[in-house]
Amino acid sequence: MKHNPDELFPVVDETGAVIGSATRAECHGGSMLLHPVVHLHVVAPDGSIFLQKRSMTKDIQPGKWDTAVGGHIDFGEKVSDAILREAREELGIDAAEARLLKSYVFTSTVERELINTYYIMVNPEEFKPCLAADEVDEARFWTKDEIEAAFGLDILTPNLEMELKTILPLIQERL
Repeated sequence: MKHNPDELFPVVDETGAVIGSATRAECHGGSMLLHPVVHLHVVAPDGSIFLQKRSMTKDIQPGKWDTAVGGHIDFGEKVSDAILREAREELGIDAAEARLLKSYVFTSTVERELINTYYIMVNPEEFKPCLAADEVDEARFWTKDEIEAAFGLDILTPNLEMELKTILPLIQERL
């Protein structure tokens, strides 16, 4: 999926307060303008986590395994609305039961994101996502051992790898 480089994102401070706006191209072009995103981790009762393999058409980290749902918050959109929209767009699911795990700033070589990380518990036998063909190439549940074995192998997005190291204990506490 090719994104519109002129799409408008909010620019925020580290508390999430909107302080301006910038285009997708500006936010992803090395400006290091802090812009908010949402992540949703879909978790099974055994602690396994549903991951998606990013489409090769993505402008950031194509072909890498990533959170089940991840996306930018649109200018003027609430975080709570963005998590619902992204879950519908990427997996075709209702994420009304999603709960916030944590928010943090992630900095890569080309961008800075304020990541609002959510999780939702599901029964894998009943979980029937409708994957967005232009967003996701593949998806499946990964066990904690599989995830940890992938660390450092350039299989996961750097952001996901870092995030999982901090949230796996938080998810385990909620099982």
